[in-house]
Amino acid sequence: MSLVLRNLQRAVPIRRVPLRKRMEIVRSTLGVQKFDLGIICVDNKSIQHINRVYREKNIPTDVLSFPFHENIKAGELPQPDFQDDYNLGDIFLGVEYIFQQCKGDEDYYDILTVTATHGLCHLLGFTHSTEAEWQKMYQKEKQVLEELSRRTGTSLQPLSRGLF
Repeated sequence: MSLVLRNLQRAVPIRRVPLRKRMEIVRSTLGVQKFDLGIICVDNKSIQHINRVYREKNIPTDVLSFPFHENIKAGELPQPDFQDDYNLGDIFLGVEYIFQQCKGDEDYYDILTVTATHGLCHLLGFTHSTEAEWQKMYQKEKQVLEELSRRTGTSLQPLSRGLF
């Protein structure tokens, strides 16, 4: 199915083609290429508003995921009954925030890819509310990013985050 990649911000120039190509590989690696997925790139003001409304945190952030299917167990794919339900949901990337957080030696598109992969794992039921959940999610991200790195010649590592 389709990957919709929208850029709704002007704070940071973004080339959608490299991110789209990488995320198609990620989708294939996760076995979810038959599902629709939306990735929306937004600025700090927009991601802060979304974060305030849905998470009651009045700060910008790097990624917010809104799954189409609820109560999916980590590592299991949705089992839709209808064609219209082949949808994973939407990932909002705070591209301005991500750009501001990049360190000098980090490639912006690498970090966008890693962050979008993290968001996609959330759509697939992975969380990081406990150490055990975080470890499971980290291992899945690592597996996917290693395959992406192998196929693209890049060197991508999962986000190293603590618990939230």
